[in-house]
Amino acid sequence: MHWNIPNILTWLRILMIPLFVGVFYCPEGDLPEHMRNLYATLIFALAAATDWLDGYLARALNQTSSFGAFLDPVADKLMVAAALIVLVEFDRVGAVVALIIIGREIAISALREWMAGLGKRQSVAVAFLGKIKTASQMVAILFLLYYQPVGAIDVKSIGSLLMYVAAFLTLLSMAYYLKAAWPQIREK
Repeated sequence: MHWNIPNILTWLRILMIPLFVGVFYCPEGDLPEHMRNLYATLIFALAAATDWLDGYLARALNQTSSFGAFLDPVADKLMVAAALIVLVEFDRVGAVVALIIIGREIAISALREWMAGLGKRQSVAVAFLGKIKTASQMVAILFLLYYQPVGAIDVKSIGSLLMYVAAFLTLLSMAYYLKAAWPQIREK
């Protein structure tokens, strides 16, 4: 493994996961609920920013590596899965929605690895639909972590709506990737 700035940022994102989860389990007397929500939201937002930043820096500094290409999506999926599990635990997201999103991430990751083994990884490269799914999912998670109204904005309702949109787009993008891989699946 190469120790470069992008890989260090990715490792930091992974190390933020226990901190992120731990915030929610601080005793109420030590950290009131609205502060737990705020801190968890800020940690998740920082993790999302490092996700963008490590990719940008890897390209800008010409520090891309096969290890970084492997670790970055793993860090993303771990952070999102941790957030969804916490949101299910605190009854802010339904378990079925969380299972759809986490299950799709695992299935598509496995599909991409299998396709890479066949030398056809490009046929299941990230599509625009996947990017829209990720954006709606990240905003939904941020809103559901914060959970309290911001002025007249009902963060909870908007976050819930966006999470359902993300779940729908999750299924749609999974169908897209499976369709792209179908000729190789049928052949094998």
